[in-house]
Amino acid sequence: MRAVTLPEVAYGATAVRPDWGDLPAALREAISLRLGSPVVAAAAAGGGFTRAFAAVLTTAAGDRVFVKAAPVTEPIADWYAREAAVTAALPAEVPAARPRWTLVAEGHFVLCLEAIAGHVPELPWAPGDLSAALAAWQASAVALSQPGPELLALGLPRLGDIVRDELSWWSEIAAGRAPLPPAPDWVPGRLNELAALERGLPELAAGSGMLHGDLRVDNVLLDAYGAAWLCDWTWPCLGAPWFDTVTLLVTAYASALDVDAALEPWQPPANGVDGALAALGGYWLTSAARGPSSASPHSRQHQRFSGEQALAWLAERRGWVPPK
Repeated sequence: MRAVTLPEVAYGATAVRPDWGDLPAALREAISLRLGSPVVAAAAAGGGFTRAFAAVLTTAAGDRVFVKAAPVTEPIADWYAREAAVTAALPAEVPAARPRWTLVAEGHFVLCLEAIAGHVPELPWAPGDLSAALAAWQASAVALSQPGPELLALGLPRLGDIVRDELSWWSEIAAGRAPLPPAPDWVPGRLNELAALERGLPELAAGSGMLHGDLRVDNVLLDAYGAAWLCDWTWPCLGAPWFDTVTLLVTAYASALDVDAALEPWQPPANGVDGALAALGGYWLTSAARGPSSASPHSRQHQRFSGEQALAWLAERRGWVPPK
């Protein structure tokens, strides 16, 4: 049996965000006015890797909402605007918070969502929690297998193009156009194979369904009934739904669970899964080697941990290293 491997920082505590009191007074007043009642409590979101404001706000009238805010001059404001448009158009079967309103005030874009009373799953994954997360993604994937015109109108990119443009680092390294990041000792001898897996992925991961695009443990919330909700619909794309399942299961692999059995119902092509793990591993390890991030100080350790686990899973699947 594999040993459990945990990240340096729990995923529910990776964020470094401003508090409610750190926002400009005029912005706090504008948000309170839109809520119709003064804000009396704010609980900042502990997960995530941005420095933008995100918190559950409680008003004097007893209303609870989840509010995100970012300066309009920063790219994350556009991310929040995209999230608002995506979540507003999601089918009812998708378990995700819906937007209440958006606001531009005092140089900030503000997104107000329904507040989900829940918590990020703890690692190592409990099998029941992982089953709930996979059930939520399964229901979403079915509902999004034929995205409606509102979602398609958002100009969703194709997963294959994302792989070619952003997730093909082994190909760059093998061609001498990028340096080799710190990686497991077996990687240099497998560069050409890793690059070949990347090159085959776009065709194998093609599909017309809408993916979450960033499905990982800290974008899942478990409510008091044990049901899972999927958060942060900022990077949706069009492709095969098993790809998102692979991204979610990387932390389940680190939790020593039987991830290949969990993948079976999705009927993914074997080379597609291997290609996804290769591409994700290369992307994460290359990103981790870039030095301190302007976002969360914990983002690089998350990328390093994720990259190492993706490659360990890949090496186990292909018999490249002896099983531990």
